[in-house]
Amino acid sequence: MTDPRIRGLAQILVQHSIRAKPGDRVLIESEPAAAPLVQEVYAEILRAGGHPQPYLGLPGLDVLHQKLASDEQLAFTPPLRLHAYENFEARILIHAASNTRELSEADPARLSQRRKATQPILEAQMRRGATKELAWVSTLFPTDSFAQDAEMSLEDYEDFVYQACHADDEDPVGYWRGVEKRQDAIVEALNGHDRIQVRSPSCELELSIAGRTFINAGGEHNMPDGEVFTGPVEDSMQGWIRFDFPAIWNGREAQGIELRFEDGKVVEASADKGEGFLLDVLETDPGARYVGEFAVDTNSGIQRFTRRILFDEKIGGTLHMALGAGYPDTGSQNRSAVHWDMICDMRSDSEIRVDGELVYQNGSFLI
Repeated sequence: MTDPRIRGLAQILVQHSIRAKPGDRVLIESEPAAAPLVQEVYAEILRAGGHPQPYLGLPGLDVLHQKLASDEQLAFTPPLRLHAYENFEARILIHAASNTRELSEADPARLSQRRKATQPILEAQMRRGATKELAWVSTLFPTDSFAQDAEMSLEDYEDFVYQACHADDEDPVGYWRGVEKRQDAIVEALNGHDRIQVRSPSCELELSIAGRTFINAGGEHNMPDGEVFTGPVEDSMQGWIRFDFPAIWNGREAQGIELRFEDGKVVEASADKGEGFLLDVLETDPGARYVGEFAVDTNSGIQRFTRRILFDEKIGGTLHMALGAGYPDTGSQNRSAVHWDMICDMRSDSEIRVDGELVYQNGSFLI
């Protein structure tokens, strides 16, 4: 018997996140471990009158590609995925790794080559997502590997995932429609301003949001969700920040990352662990040293770090910033093969001011 929480999550993804319509072509990207959720999503898309198109990978293929591919093969952009991102009406990505560390020993230079090859796919997602031509959402199916990273049993991790997504609610779709409505007030209060100042024991930052748009993240692109975000003016970030949680990118981890910005650019970078990896990523392309996303996280139902950015970047009372590519619908003009989210705790002795007005204090909006 299918876990009813899996069916609830599928309903959220199809009815709320992508809001599938008759005739929509929907790419479903995942791995075999997520078969129960893929099947429920497939069925929901059919009920909505859409055309589900599964695109399933296998564990270990990325490792083989990193080990065996020539430079020409590393630079090859996957044409089927690119076609779907450029032409389909929707995409649902379900993370379901059986080994989250399989690329931990991969050559960073080869990983960088691969990121550049897949950059057109990311750009298509952001460009067509901004114009609403492409509805897209990413989520996660709980696996043993994810549970181990979170230092939880699989059963406890399943409970954590489905509760964070509110997939076990009586009306899961209605819950996320309510989140959208509540966050609309925050977005309305932030838009139309210029300077943001952020202060906490871990940061002293100032940035401009002039001409930029804050987005209400209430389950449209991520599940779980819960944040408001924008793309700062590219040359405006000034100051320093130390990220309180480990930052993970492509299965590699860096801890104690500290960055200093001048005129928007990272001019100094260090880490207690993984500093070499951090510096390699910063050299991916020019845009990797600039911030593409500035976000304040609002999901009070997530309070623990699990080494899954999909959940960790929503921890209520934190903020996160992404080095690299920004979302065009925010007004961001930063382009990069990188989009690396990093999280800073704001739950004590912290504040955010917008044009001098205190709008956020110790982990909560005052709006």
